[in-house]
Amino acid sequence: MSSSLYLVFEYMEHDLAGLAATQGVKFTEPQVKCFIKQLLSGLDHCHKNGVLHRDIKGSNLLIDNDGILKIADFGLACFYDPQNKQPMTSRVVTLWYRPPELLLGATYYGVGVDMWSAGCILAELLFGKPIMPGRTEVEQLHKIFKLCGSPSEEYWKRYRLPNTTLFKPRQPYKRCTKETFKDFPTSSLPLLESLLAIDPDERCSAVASLNSDFFSTEPYACEPSELPKYPPSKELDVKLRDEEARRQRGLSAKSQAGDGTKKPRTRDRVGRAVPAPEANAEIQSNLDRWRVKQSDGTSKSEKFPPPHRDAAVGHPLDMSHNSGPVSFGTDDGASFSSSIFDSKSSKSVKEPGTIDGLSTRKHKRARSHATSSRKFIRAFLPSTISLNMDLRFKSKEAVFRNRR
Repeated sequence: MSSSLYLVFEYMEHDLAGLAATQGVKFTEPQVKCFIKQLLSGLDHCHKNGVLHRDIKGSNLLIDNDGILKIADFGLACFYDPQNKQPMTSRVVTLWYRPPELLLGATYYGVGVDMWSAGCILAELLFGKPIMPGRTEVEQLHKIFKLCGSPSEEYWKRYRLPNTTLFKPRQPYKRCTKETFKDFPTSSLPLLESLLAIDPDERCSAVASLNSDFFSTEPYACEPSELPKYPPSKELDVKLRDEEARRQRGLSAKSQAGDGTKKPRTRDRVGRAVPAPEANAEIQSNLDRWRVKQSDGTSKSEKFPPPHRDAAVGHPLDMSHNSGPVSFGTDDGASFSSSIFDSKSSKSVKEPGTIDGLSTRKHKRARSHATSSRKFIRAFLPSTISLNMDLRFKSKEAVFRNRR
C-alpha cells in the first residue's frame, strides 16, 4: 500500500496576477472592491484562527469562473498567538509585498505583515501594475521609504530591529502616498494610508478594513457572479503569452528585413555536424600519407601523427587485425613501413630526408634520423594495427638487431 499523501483541490481557472497582467483587462472600481473584499474576508478568517499566511500576493489568490476568490499556497503559513509571541523568521513574504519590519530583520510580528501585503494588492489593482517592484532588499526598502516615508526616531528606539544600523537613512523621507495615489478613488486613500503604515501597530486589521468607507461608498462592490468571464489566465499563462508575442515580433522583424536570416559563418557550419569516422577514413588516410611524404627529414616530431591522433590512421574497426604485415627497420626499405600505407606510392616518391638514393654519409645520417624516430613506435601502435604482442614489448636492441 502506498504511503504517499495526495491532496485534491477544486480547479481554479485564474489567479489575480494573471488576470491583472492580461492585455486589455482593466478592473473597474466595483470589481476591485469585489476582489479586495473577498481577500480581506479570507484574511480575517485566517487571523481569527491564529494563522498568518506570510505570502499574500496576486499569484496566490485564485479565482474561478464564478468569480470566487480563494487564498492559496500556505507553504509559509504559521500559527501565532498574539498573547504569547514567539520569534519567527523574517525571510518570508515575496519581496514586492514584504513589509518594512521584515526587511529590517524583525522576528516578532503579527497580522500586520499580511495587512501590508493586502495594501500592496489594493494599490496594484487600482494603479494597474505593482507599486514597489524592487530587485533587492535594499532597493525594496528604499522604495518603501520614498513612498511611505522613513520611520520616526521613536520607531527605531522602540523596535530595535537588527538591521537598523544598515538601513537607517541619513536623511528622513517624507510620506507622499496621497500625492502618488491622487488619481485613486477618494474613498480608497484612508484605507491605503492605514494598510501601508510604516509602523505595523498602526495598520488596521482585516475586519476594520472591511468596515472602512471604501466598501460603504458608491460604487459598491459587485457580486462575484457579475465579474466578466475571462479566458484562463494564470501568471504562468501570461508569461507564456508574452514569450510567444516576443517570438512573433522577432519573426516579423526578420521577414521585413529581407530574407531575415544571416548566413552562417564557415566555422559555425563546420562545428554543427561531426562526421562519422568511417565516412572519412579514406580522406584521413590520404591526409596522413601526405603528411609523411611532405615532412622534412630534420623534423622528427612531424614524421608521424602525434599520439593523440594516431588512432585516426589505423585500420577501420570493422576490418581484420591480421590483414597485412608490419615491419620496422629493414635494411632495404624505408625506416617505417606498414600495411596502412600504400607501399607503391611511398617508394615512387623520392624526398629529401629519405634513405633511398643517398650517399653513404647521408645514408648514415638518415639512419640516425630513422633510429631516433623509434620513440614514436610505441605511441603509434593503436590496437587496430596487427602487431604481435611479443614484438611490442621487446627491447630496442632486439627489435633493431638487424640494423646493427
